[in-house]
Amino acid sequence: MKNENLAALLPEIALLTAAVVGLLAGSWLPRRRQWAVAVLAAAACLTGLVATAVTMATDREQMVFSAAFAVDAATNAGRLIMLGALLLILATSVETVRRHKRESEYYVLLLLSAAGALAMIGASDLLMLFAGYLLASVPAYALAGFAKDAPATEAAMKYYLMGAVLGTTMLAGIALLYGVGSATAYTQLHTTLPAAPYAVVALGLVAVLGGLLFKIGAVPAHFWVPDVTDGTPAPIAAYVTTLPKIGGLIAAFRLVHQALPMETVNWPLLLAVLAAVCMTLGNLAAFFQTSVKRLLAYSTISQVGYLLMAVAVATRSDLAQRGLLFYLAAYALTNLGAFAVVTELPHARTLDDYRGLARRHPGLAAVLVVCLLGFVGTPPTGVFLGKLEVFSAAIDGGYTWLAALAVANTVASLFYYLRWLAPLFRLAPGDQPAQAQAALGRWSATAAYTAGTASLVLGIAGGAAIPLTLGPLLR
Repeated sequence: MKNENLAALLPEIALLTAAVVGLLAGSWLPRRRQWAVAVLAAAACLTGLVATAVTMATDREQMVFSAAFAVDAATNAGRLIMLGALLLILATSVETVRRHKRESEYYVLLLLSAAGALAMIGASDLLMLFAGYLLASVPAYALAGFAKDAPATEAAMKYYLMGAVLGTTMLAGIALLYGVGSATAYTQLHTTLPAAPYAVVALGLVAVLGGLLFKIGAVPAHFWVPDVTDGTPAPIAAYVTTLPKIGGLIAAFRLVHQALPMETVNWPLLLAVLAAVCMTLGNLAAFFQTSVKRLLAYSTISQVGYLLMAVAVATRSDLAQRGLLFYLAAYALTNLGAFAVVTELPHARTLDDYRGLARRHPGLAAVLVVCLLGFVGTPPTGVFLGKLEVFSAAIDGGYTWLAALAVANTVASLFYYLRWLAPLFRLAPGDQPAQAQAALGRWSATAAYTAGTASLVLGIAGGAAIPLTLGPLLR
């Protein structure tokens, strides 16, 4: 296939073009006008959303550039989720980086990393997957150290070192699969890997999955998540716990679905075990956290466990794809809503700092209630429908034990979310909340209200959104 239609990559091109133009413009704009780069970034996201909507409306699904990139239902749904989430992150970031001496660089790094995550979503070739991995990772390392203080420096070093080690491991796995499969394209690997040596294929798969597990913050590549989330500004923590997961999970789903026949290695069982460990460890580690950002960090690890259930049954259930994509959309809104509240209250670092929030900032308290109960899967939030779809897919795919464990973990997670929710409605001692609950500005508050409302709308009108996730993966 020699289809080199650049128009098929318009969302990715829009982000990359905005990044280049933003970097050049930021070098000349005075500091008080660096906000223009944020407007440019938002315009690139809107351009990508419009281009994706046109592609979906005209049913122009295709394989481009020697079948290295697939524009299909999963790619388009991933683009909508990713670009919508990036818009919320841009809004959440406005007050945090306004008039910062590296304001334009901040938005450029966000655009470049998001473009890499988009490349991972549609990658149908191992080399394309690794190129997306690098583009998504390297700017994110710089974002993690953006504050340039001690916690940010430590976070950036841990993030970089784990990413470098697991990226190298991923590249070694690609080399192994290429060596025994004589190809890097998923469709060709699907044909050649069944005849390859079992041990080599298994080792190559584990190595490639290691890189993807790092991107999504899953066990055993999760150690960077709490430190990076806690050591970076809240908008950056929102980014690293949301957008890379979208790219990594859809990329993992496409990899196992398109490139790995079940007779090669028992990858469904491997992913099921990883999902079980992920959700359990994340919940147990979150139980007695007092830092709100560390609690959200371990919460994201547990949420990845639920999402991995859909990847484990990628070829065993027709419900897997729609469950994964819908859950990702709901998770992105819920996670960004919670982090937007944390951004809006920069001095409220512990659970006790939120005592009495319902009286002082009732709107923000309402968003927190929606998002934290949404993480549990309380109706009518979007995560409720997402969990219902994913749990149903796991049962349909023959992993009833995994669905049962997920239900038990869901019930257990209510404990630590309530530890955060309960103080919202208690009276605070003295004048403590006046300082701890000082609001940052209107942009992050608007992002919080938007994400919280959208999470409820997605749960109530989920029937209208689910058709957007349907459609075969192209080969």
